[in-house]
Amino acid sequence: MANPYQTLGVSRTAAADEIKAAYRKLAKKFHPDLNQGRKDIEQKFKEISVAYDLLSDAEKRARFDRGEIDEMGNERAFSRSGGDPYGNGMGGGRSGSGRNYGGGGADPFSQFNADDIFAEFFNTQNNGGRRSQQPHKAPEVHYAVNIPFVEACLGGKKRISLGPDKTIDVAIPGGAEEGQKLRLRGQGISAQGVAGDAIITLHIDAHPFFFRKDFDILLDAPISIIEAVSGATIKVPTLEGNVAVKTPKNATTGAKLRLKSKGVPRSNGERGDMIVTLKVMLPELPDAELEELLEKWGKKRAYDPRKKLGWS
Repeated sequence: MANPYQTLGVSRTAAADEIKAAYRKLAKKFHPDLNQGRKDIEQKFKEISVAYDLLSDAEKRARFDRGEIDEMGNERAFSRSGGDPYGNGMGGGRSGSGRNYGGGGADPFSQFNADDIFAEFFNTQNNGGRRSQQPHKAPEVHYAVNIPFVEACLGGKKRISLGPDKTIDVAIPGGAEEGQKLRLRGQGISAQGVAGDAIITLHIDAHPFFFRKDFDILLDAPISIIEAVSGATIKVPTLEGNVAVKTPKNATTGAKLRLKSKGVPRSNGERGDMIVTLKVMLPELPDAELEELLEKWGKKRAYDPRKKLGWS
């Protein structure tokens, strides 16, 4: 897999918001839903997601920059001479075999066969030709999944692909948050008979008119002048469909209505609320009759809404 900085097309000094913007741009272009049947695009999307998962995590990014983990987020097998995996540590340059041996002399690992090298990667030691297996952890595989806003709030099932021939239904918990990680045990890569885990990072899609604040859902609801003056019953959307609410008479822009338990579920089974903010809207097109009516009304009942603020 390519260097994550190259995959996202950003520099090593890129700020977090620059990395996020690059990911969103590429994810939109290479999303599998927009490229049905394109296995190459699906693979590209996975690489983009893995790169973003690594670089968006400050700790992982720092460890990658120091050479402690690879581009997949897996621990690197450091050379036994004490240098880093790029040959920049103590003891001189890298040899042609990829190991750093310090000074001259015979290669102490020249008797290793392919199995020995593979075992070394998984923390298996070789002592005098006898290999003693040490406990090891199979590598994790990281994926990024986009979740619709409502599904992230209420929870549900999401079918995701873990490879060309493997799909799985993942349970999305209610109240899922941006960047939350789900661990699927035993769904990663198998190595030496041990199956690693798959780590799913959730990215929440924006909603056209819902906003989330903790466990509450915020919604701006436009109302007409007549509805504002006389009050009305209007329909507003919620996470689970439309509901009817009554607006008070003489409502002004900024007035708030609270819909109890229409927000995001909490871990204790309770739910947050939906906060509906009213916004009084004029007709989209100029209305001469309305202007004339308000002009006559204003001459008799003029008022200054800024007087209480001391602006007059």
